[in-house]
Amino acid sequence: MDKARASRRLAAILAADMVGYSRLMGLDEVGTISRLRESLDDVFNPKIEEYGGRVVKLMGDGILVEFASAVDAVLCAIDVQNAINERASSSPSDERIAYRIGVNLGDIVIDGEDILGDGVNIAARLEGLAEPGGICISGKVHDEVSDKLDLTFLEIGEQQVKNIARPVRAYFIDLQDRPSMPVAENRNNTQPAVAVLPFDNLSQDPEQQYFSDGLSEDIITLLSAWRSFPVIARNSSFAYRGQSRDVREIARELSARYIIEGSVRKSGNRVRVTSQLSDAESGHHLWADKFDGSLDDIFQIQDDITRQIVTLVEPEMEKAERNKAETERSSNLSAWDYYLRARALSHLLTPDDNKRARELYQKAIELDANYGDAYAGLSLTYQREMLFDFAGDRANLEQDSLSTARKAVDLDDSSALAHLALGGAYIWLNQHELSIAATRTATELNPSNVQARFALGNRLDIVGSPTEGIPLLESSLELNPRDPHAHIYFVQLARAYVNARDYDKAMGYLRESIRRKPDHPHTYHVLAICLGHLDRVEEACEAARQCDALHPGFMEKRTHWNIYVDPASNEHLTEGLRKAGLVQ
Repeated sequence: MDKARASRRLAAILAADMVGYSRLMGLDEVGTISRLRESLDDVFNPKIEEYGGRVVKLMGDGILVEFASAVDAVLCAIDVQNAINERASSSPSDERIAYRIGVNLGDIVIDGEDILGDGVNIAARLEGLAEPGGICISGKVHDEVSDKLDLTFLEIGEQQVKNIARPVRAYFIDLQDRPSMPVAENRNNTQPAVAVLPFDNLSQDPEQQYFSDGLSEDIITLLSAWRSFPVIARNSSFAYRGQSRDVREIARELSARYIIEGSVRKSGNRVRVTSQLSDAESGHHLWADKFDGSLDDIFQIQDDITRQIVTLVEPEMEKAERNKAETERSSNLSAWDYYLRARALSHLLTPDDNKRARELYQKAIELDANYGDAYAGLSLTYQREMLFDFAGDRANLEQDSLSTARKAVDLDDSSALAHLALGGAYIWLNQHELSIAATRTATELNPSNVQARFALGNRLDIVGSPTEGIPLLESSLELNPRDPHAHIYFVQLARAYVNARDYDKAMGYLRESIRRKPDHPHTYHVLAICLGHLDRVEEACEAARQCDALHPGFMEKRTHWNIYVDPASNEHLTEGLRKAGLVQ
């Protein structure tokens, strides 16, 4: 019994860990190790000694310290962070170091010079919840120090931390003048962030909270893949679970401009999810929708709803930012602003807008020579020029498209847009295997990117795999039913069904394309082919007349196809026109 008592004691534990250690080591291994040692020798060790702490162990880029007093532990943490943050503020942004610190008060087990137990584990988990340059403390520490120290605390509620059975009540300590830490590229510091708050569980069963949390976490993950907007980390946004507060206040605390929130209501075997996007600067709702589904396959419905929300929300944020940028003088625009404007013009699909988009992408690159997605957008403008027969030297356009796409991938290999552009560049050079590989990478990097999914389906059809490509084409339409360019998707899907000899299915999609946009000549071209195969000759000839009325010469240019790898597939399309008497 005496031995058991001697092996335990109550202690305050401070756990600290350097932020972005691996990234910094990758940039400058020697310099990072030097700055780590300086922070330990010049800041941590003197402060730990001043407040009577004991260094238990160093763990690579982290440190574990024991104190007899929670007050001493907190004061030490504050002094350390203030000193580290002050040093970082005068350093180049890509060399800054910052620490996260967690402090807990609990029972510890003594093992020689080491300490073990839940008290230590909780301190380590709290450190993971802290912001860079910040401090997170447990409820026990808060109760001990709140009346003794003149500090401002932000309660973040009960946190379920790894390997700890019961939730841990946690607080952030408000520290002023924390340094901003670099993200993937300095450009993102000018981009507005989005925060996804935990969705409210409106079901009677509290056990359904996992479904609500799962939706929110998946939305955070998929939004991050878009790369258009920085996404606030899960631990920060989930701190507001169950709190009824103005979104503008939450946004200020999280440094976010956009807030996504929602609710989940389960009834029997059905679930309804509502979601809305708010502009925190004005408090106005930009978008709201509801989604219903069956819980027969709960993981599938969670995945489907998440993808739909993300696919709809990202363009709404982009549109809101574009509207803001249009009110500013061009001299004030950042590289990202130019990129955003260029993207908007690219979607208009006209020769003049494509040219203007190219100019804006080039301005973005002039401001930021390492802007990978701007190079990707530039590559796509060359591809559109070839697609719509705008003008230009075909060989030069092909090479410009390929070189800018390769540059985009070289600058940012984790960008779905860069790989999508590279896949498009390869298709124009008839390098189909490389095109499919690059496009498949784009869909893996961002499963919510409808354009990448559709492009992959289209390219699989082109190489002779319509049965693999058609489901991707159809799922693209399901994910983004309100796309203003959906008529293009419908006609390309119809062409894939013509290639698969399913003319009735093709007719259904062609009718929908015409309903969406009755003046798109390409739709009537494929319609004439499909009607020819159905031996509906008069209707096929009328479709051809409508095509030429909308775009004189369109039919004549496209009587013989070369889009498919298999010559027989190209001949099959021409044969539809031949059956209608439109080709000799």
